This record gives sequence, structure tokens and C-alpha cells, in this order.
Amino acid sequence: MELISLSPWDLSIAAVLVVGLAALSWRTHLGVEKRLLIAATRSVLQLTLLGLVLETLFAQRNPWLIGALAMLMLGVAGYEVMARQERRFRGLWGMGIGTLSMFISSFSVTLLALHLVIQVDPWYTPQYLIPLLGMLLGNTMSGMAIALDNLTQNAWRQRSVIEARLILGQDWNQSISVIRRAALRSGLIPIINAMTTAGVVSLPGMMTGQILGGSPPLEAAKYQIMVLLLIAVGTGLGAIVAVGVGARRLFDERQRLRLDRLR
Repeated sequence: MELISLSPWDLSIAAVLVVGLAALSWRTHLGVEKRLLIAATRSVLQLTLLGLVLETLFAQRNPWLIGALAMLMLGVAGYEVMARQERRFRGLWGMGIGTLSMFISSFSVTLLALHLVIQVDPWYTPQYLIPLLGMLLGNTMSGMAIALDNLTQNAWRQRSVIEARLILGQDWNQSISVIRRAALRSGLIPIINAMTTAGVVSLPGMMTGQILGGSPPLEAAKYQIMVLLLIAVGTGLGAIVAVGVGARRLFDERQRLRLDRLR
């Protein structure tokens, strides 16, 4: 089946609906109309720019340009992890924990998939690398942001409990173990829900895009299964690293709770 191209007029119809939603928000005093319009405008500009960049990358296949785009995606994702937390770590740790965790998890899982599952040659082929890395970074980012926010918020609220356990002789790892496990569970809930409802309640985005692009539904389903499983691994690994590093950062070398490292 031939791909149906969308014209600017087609997209403007969807844009008018968003403007209508913003007007409804203003009329009902919800107060989110400005943020909604800014977010919609940003998404249009960012995705249009990304489309132009990817067209260039697909044509040239320059590994240095592809690497630069991947690093940019990682940096922005690391910043967004920090920005979504109500209580974040001060200094470079605020962005560094999320960036490092996503580099370890998302990049390793992406390379593993490209080499062993898809077996694309060369492995940095942008048609496969950039979309797969983007999906892994996006979902891992959300899971880690939730997990780190849960960790820091509960450590702040339960600081007296943690300090009491330290006084009783527990080390830093034991004193925060319950909070750390709760943080990890919270970070994994979104991807677990996504896998549970995939194909029954929701039709995941990648599968939808491939079907709209003309791919056979069964082939699209196989790619979506692969992506969901990889996202689960990436999110779990990233959350474990981020929460582990974050929990250790809450204590100094003398195993004293240091909530002054949060802001």
C-alpha cells in the first residue's frame, strides 16, 4: 500500500484542535493553556528540525554526525531527568546521575540490539540506531525521573527514620534499603503497565507508525515486541544504577545522611 503523505493543511487541522483545547482550558480556568500551546509549538519545531536532520544523516551516514546527535539526545534526556524532580541533587550530580545511568543502560541495550537482534551492518546505520536509541532514552528517562524523585522525596520525608536506623548501628545501605526498593518499583511501573496493556488497551506508537507507513501488521508487531522488551531492560537497568548512585550520594564517607546535597 502506498504511503499517504500529509500536507501542511492536514497538520493545521490537528493544530486547530489543540488551539481549541487551549481555548477550552482558558474558558474553564484550568490555567494550562499557555503551557499547552508552548509544548505544542515546541513539539512541532523540534520534530520538524529532527526530520530535516535525519534526512541529512540518512543520506550521508557519517558516524561522527550520528554520534554527535546521539550525544545531544543523551544530554537533553539527562537534563530532563533532573528537571522533573521536585528535590534534585545539587551541582553536576543533578544532571550527572541521570546522564550516566542512561548512558550505561540505553546505549548498551541499543548496541546489543543492533549487533545481536537486528544485525544491521554497519551498526551505526541511522535508520535503526537513532529511532531505537530515541525510544530507549525517552522511556528510560521517564522511569528514572520517577524513581529518583521517589527516592529523594521519601528520603526527605523519612529522614528521622533513616537517622534512627543509623544510630541503631545500620550502615547507609541498610538504613535506606526500604526507600530504595520503593523507588525502583515506582520507576518500573510505567513500562510494566505498557507491556501489560500492549495490544489489548493500547496500540504502541512504533507499531502504529509502521502500519501507517505500509509495513505488514505482523512484522510491525515483531518490532514492537522487541522494542518493549528492550525498553523494559533499559528502564530497569537505568533505574537500578540511578537509584544506587543517588542513594549513596545521600550519605557522606562517614555514613551520615546529607540532605543538604539536595535542593
